[in-house]
Amino acid sequence: MSLEYVLMVIVPTLIIGMGAQAYVTSQLKKYSKVPISTGMTGAECARGMLAYYNIQGVEVRPGGPGQDFFDPRTNTVTLSPEAYNGRSVTATATACHEVGHAYQYAEDYKPMKIRGSLVPVVNIASNAWIFILLLGVVMHIAGFYDLAIILYALVVLFQVVTLPVEFNASRRAMTYMASTGLPQSEQVGSYNVLRACALTYVAAALASALQLLWLFGQRND
Repeated sequence: MSLEYVLMVIVPTLIIGMGAQAYVTSQLKKYSKVPISTGMTGAECARGMLAYYNIQGVEVRPGGPGQDFFDPRTNTVTLSPEAYNGRSVTATATACHEVGHAYQYAEDYKPMKIRGSLVPVVNIASNAWIFILLLGVVMHIAGFYDLAIILYALVVLFQVVTLPVEFNASRRAMTYMASTGLPQSEQVGSYNVLRACALTYVAAALASALQLLWLFGQRND
């Protein structure tokens, strides 16, 4: 591993990733201590949002620690114990964000459909590109190197397409949360939580784009 690679790719990636994670952790922790004035748990808030948008057939169920996601295959919203049972700004904002994805799925939101169509290819590409790249370097086969770049570009594309999906889900969540009569301070807190979580996706996309630019640069040398 060259010093140039470390300075231009590894170090910036670590700084971006660690900075984003530290910010997310601080915001989640801060607003997990702020009770929501509606008194609703995350699960109750999620079900209320489903009813508000008239979304049928979506189950809200408890999951394990850190398991906050919407699964389109089963049309379910899974919430971690903290989000499912919690009555904080962090809990309700997290729950409503996941329902935002359920709302996207219910109305065939195009960026979400595009992202979903990329999943099978990206699952393969994300694991295969580095091995193909190494083969290209070791065997001096330019075609392998080019194929690795193409596969990695698909991974970056997936991360870029993920951004509008995440931002849109948060906007839908904020629209519902405002409708419940939350005071301005709790709306701001909810927004800060969702913005912090979105930052992790932005950081991942930036780090991957940096890696892709490096690969292109090495290919042209």
